[in-house]
Amino acid sequence: MLKTLCSKLRSHQQLLTKTLQQVLGHPKILKHYNSFFDQSLLPATMMKTMDESDVGISCYISKLPGFRGILKQRYSDFIVNEVDLDGNVVHLTSLEAPAEVCSEDKDVNISDQLNKSYVTEIESFRSLAGNSDADKLKGLIDKLNSGVDVSDESVVLSPSSDKLHRTAIHNFFKERLKFLVTDAVDGPEDSSKCVRVRLNKGGNNGRGRFSRKRKDRNDKPYDSRGSDSWPEHLGKFLRFHLFKENKDTQEALNVIAKMLGVQPRSFGFAGTKDKRAVSTQRVTVFKQRASRVAALNERLIGIKVGDFCHVKEGLLLGQLYGNRFTITLRGVSADSEDIIKASAVALGELGFINYFGLQRFGSSSVPTHLIGAALLRGEWKAAVSLILDPREGEKNAISTVREYYKESGDIDGTLRQLPRHLVAERAILQCLKKSPGNCLQALKGIPRTLRMMYVHSYQSYLWNHAASMRVQKHGFDQVVLGDLVYSKEQPKERETFVAECEDVNGNNMDDYSNLDETSETDLPEEKNISVKAINEEDLISGTYTIEDVLLPLPGSRVIYPSNDIGEVYCDLAQKDGISLTETAHKIKEFSITNMTGAYRRVFQKPKDFEWELLSYTDGTIPLAETDFDVIAKSVKKSKAREDNSANGSEELPADYGTSSATFEGGDMLPGKSREEKINSEARMQSEESQSGGNAQESQMALKLSFTLPASCYATMAVRELLKTSTSVAFHKSLNE
Repeated sequence: MLKTLCSKLRSHQQLLTKTLQQVLGHPKILKHYNSFFDQSLLPATMMKTMDESDVGISCYISKLPGFRGILKQRYSDFIVNEVDLDGNVVHLTSLEAPAEVCSEDKDVNISDQLNKSYVTEIESFRSLAGNSDADKLKGLIDKLNSGVDVSDESVVLSPSSDKLHRTAIHNFFKERLKFLVTDAVDGPEDSSKCVRVRLNKGGNNGRGRFSRKRKDRNDKPYDSRGSDSWPEHLGKFLRFHLFKENKDTQEALNVIAKMLGVQPRSFGFAGTKDKRAVSTQRVTVFKQRASRVAALNERLIGIKVGDFCHVKEGLLLGQLYGNRFTITLRGVSADSEDIIKASAVALGELGFINYFGLQRFGSSSVPTHLIGAALLRGEWKAAVSLILDPREGEKNAISTVREYYKESGDIDGTLRQLPRHLVAERAILQCLKKSPGNCLQALKGIPRTLRMMYVHSYQSYLWNHAASMRVQKHGFDQVVLGDLVYSKEQPKERETFVAECEDVNGNNMDDYSNLDETSETDLPEEKNISVKAINEEDLISGTYTIEDVLLPLPGSRVIYPSNDIGEVYCDLAQKDGISLTETAHKIKEFSITNMTGAYRRVFQKPKDFEWELLSYTDGTIPLAETDFDVIAKSVKKSKAREDNSANGSEELPADYGTSSATFEGGDMLPGKSREEKINSEARMQSEESQSGGNAQESQMALKLSFTLPASCYATMAVRELLKTSTSVAFHKSLNE
């Protein structure tokens, strides 16, 4: 009897879920959406994830009704191109390595330089480094001249804490004894280093850092600074444009690093890019030839590199203006096209509330700001439990591992089963294994960027609530007494940016492999000088507009609005048992009073905003060209011209731009062919629909193109249009 009843309940629940999903997508229902999304209408499968209102995202600027649209139905519907500090949009335009001018410096020929006494050089070195080190050098050279194999030997000079002195020694060998190379190793004291001297094996000849003998040396590996002579005419960093599909930045660079045989830390980049997207960004790598990196294109899957040049400095996080987005919303529908058009126009003219998006807070049932709040209160054990304990809505494999640890406490067994992308969980367990019960030490074992993300997430949580209260109480069309602005009486400092990043499912902060360190909210002390509260004189003069209004991310060196919005921060923090002016513990990194804070604009207008309505019937066909599509089309066009020229014809075939041809040795296909290759399931469903004799219905899509500073979330611009949640669960439900 009970089994029958349960079976009926499950059947009714499935029917109700399907009906609700259909109703939620109907334009007449959406017409009546207000500025708050009604989570009570969501299916049970969606109730397990965080809603926007939970993190303070609750208001809109436009009073227009929302409409139906699916965000990221395909990853090619979300195209991101980095914008550099000069305002240039970064594109992949060429996969070829440029011809490099040969250096006048020839490779070191050791055989030509040996069998010499080098008396003069040794005596010069004696005056630089002393008798002991000079004798060591003479002994090494004597061995070389006598024919002894010293390819795996080295000489370690006397320790020195003087960096300038060590640099002089390095330069001596580069200038006077080029058949020898140097690097630095740790000295006997913490502050000291020793210069190590060894034979220059001309590119290592397979016996360098990555040779099979490395693991047998039981020694610190040689670093790359002196391993080869780099041409002086070339910058030491190779800059290139990285194009990737459905991969996060760090994942792509790890693949390239493995192929090149270098460490991932050899790469520099300005910011991480969305994973479920097609993106192009700048990357630098230390001492690599363009020809070698370009050759990887034949083996890379879902990744391409190009537009190579050598530069003197590597890229650092935060060295970008922002990103250029091309977003395609599929399955768009409303009572009339006029609603969609009016909403698009309003977004361009009015902008959107510059909320921190859901990506900032993770996607699980344990948002990152809750962990941050526990850290700020000094509740170390509670924070560890929030990170490790089972969570609702998580994948079965991960949920099983969490349950196993909670029931058994078996750290070794849990680590064997735990996926490697759960970096925080692994770090905590490894520390608890060494120091059982020491929760604070375990939390400090988490990589700094990740553990600070929890606290920064709580700052963002307070900011979002303050922004909503500012809109609810004072609107979005004028400044009011007490609002904060950058003072126009002084030079405006550059804002602190927080870049948007996502994981494979668009559920950003659960996969910690692609964290962006620009999420740091500390700012220079002088920044506070340029911020002021609006006074009566400012209101009369009309010097400031609504676009100038700022709100602070809490910290020790920010000021708060001098109106009622300033009280929102303290009131909300007090409800969470947190003080913004006093610390509950002595651990500085987990204390808001030890952070300087930052400022963020409340309202943001998209720059160079463009939009268009498109119709389509085949959901597998991309509706926007990627950088790779443009290159592929150009290559096919050139090839077609060559073929026709050989045949005595100059006309191009009519379908040259829609061919499914690929690059020689490449894996990525342009246009429809690439999408069908990677998304074969969707293609099969389309073919099944056609074989059933039913013509596919025409659907509408809205394509948006705009540029945002790196501090802004494109998903919040989309939210302003649709007036619906930007959560992945919601948009997945529309796609079912």
